[in-house]
Amino acid sequence: MKLTARNTKQLGEAIRRARKKKGLTQKDISSRTNLRTATISSLENGDPGTQMRTIFSVLEALELEFELLSRDKATSIKLEDLIL
Repeated sequence: MKLTARNTKQLGEAIRRARKKKGLTQKDISSRTNLRTATISSLENGDPGTQMRTIFSVLEALELEFELLSRDKATSIKLEDLIL
């Protein structure tokens, strides 16, 4: 599954679609991440104040990866390459 998000609202929508495609509820994700369901809901609604660790916890629970793409070339940059 490949989803593109260019802002927090699109990220939330992509996460919601991925969750629903896997047949999971917000409560299921809450149980897997030890986050409150209100936090999951806030992320899915595009709250720009969502912490990165929350996003990564949810992505891990959904077995998804975070990848950065150049908007003009569509080549991916892996997060590990940015940190090293």
